[in-house]
Amino acid sequence: MRPTAIKLTAAILLASGLSTAVQAQNRSRTINVVTTAVPFLRVSPDARASGMGDIGVATSPDASANFWNMGKVAFNESKGGVVATYTPWLKDIVNDVYLASLAGYYKLDDNQALSLGLRYFSLGDIQFTDQNGNLNGNGKPREFGIDLGYSRKLTNKLGLGVALRYINSDLANGASSGGATYKAGSAVAGDIGLYYDNKNATGNGFAYGVTLTNLGSRISYTDNADAKDFIPANLALGATWTKNFDDKNKITIGLDINKLLVPTPPSDLSDPNALSDYRSKSTVGSWFNSFGDAPGGFSEELREFQLSGGAEYWYNNQFAVRAGYFYEDKTKGNRRYFTAGLGLKYNVFGINFSYLAPTGNGATRLPLSNTLRFSVLFDLGGSGSNTAAK
Repeated sequence: MRPTAIKLTAAILLASGLSTAVQAQNRSRTINVVTTAVPFLRVSPDARASGMGDIGVATSPDASANFWNMGKVAFNESKGGVVATYTPWLKDIVNDVYLASLAGYYKLDDNQALSLGLRYFSLGDIQFTDQNGNLNGNGKPREFGIDLGYSRKLTNKLGLGVALRYINSDLANGASSGGATYKAGSAVAGDIGLYYDNKNATGNGFAYGVTLTNLGSRISYTDNADAKDFIPANLALGATWTKNFDDKNKITIGLDINKLLVPTPPSDLSDPNALSDYRSKSTVGSWFNSFGDAPGGFSEELREFQLSGGAEYWYNNQFAVRAGYFYEDKTKGNRRYFTAGLGLKYNVFGINFSYLAPTGNGATRLPLSNTLRFSVLFDLGGSGSNTAAK
């Protein structure tokens, strides 16, 4: 298959929140994948977290904190910070598809902080065709989300943060197919996060976090009001444990649990009534009903939880080694992979690398298989403190 055809297929799948589920259920009746539009919002946007199995809800705050938990942004020690990350996508097939992110924060005082985040997903150059295979022009599909957030310490240990996000997804660049003309979709969403740092004065102990992210409107790529897709509203719980062995050696171990707050597709998508009921579900109602709407009952609901575990070791607050594992049930996407990462920090400059190695039967289907991604960080506080190693 040509690279342009591969990228166009990816664009079509991303544009429809049901496409992947339909294909999966055609392969096996036991597979019922919960899908959404704009899934790039759920890809780890920084190399530090992606080196630890994609955990970030309760890890120590850094410049990427607003991507993971708005509640911990105000706990950054420096006055401000910026981080930029580049993630190749489908690197073994094409070389112009990527996810890029930029984040930063500025502390108004010891208790308050503002943050800004940008995620940009590019599908490169694509040659469009119509339903008969005739050439239909070229395009550059892309999606982006931009966030503005505010975080505040409620106590010395507890923080609360909120963010507002604008999402834009232009996958077809105005192309038409089957009598329908596709347009850019847009949505508005919000995040809320809590962070509780219960470590003692020596930096040993636990930290906890809980976040609700991408709570917002549905998105549509046509003028058909009934063809709106859910965006990836998500609940995440996280906990970390940190041990300082001495002034130079410390380790953090963490676990994140994620659950999409979107409806589970019906078991039979060929049933027009079931499909109509699925699409007619209210956005707010689906956040609550997502804990009990799986066709397979409670056992299927449990399979919709994703688990991430990871560890981070720092030496002298300058050199870090990371590892982690991500698990998703085989009936809900079957993403399973090991990650590893390295971090370097010198004065106000830092750089992180991560690598993803898939495991299990779904290894060859991961867009990030065997991908090296990196982040560059700048501490704007001038103190050279290493907040990521706190």
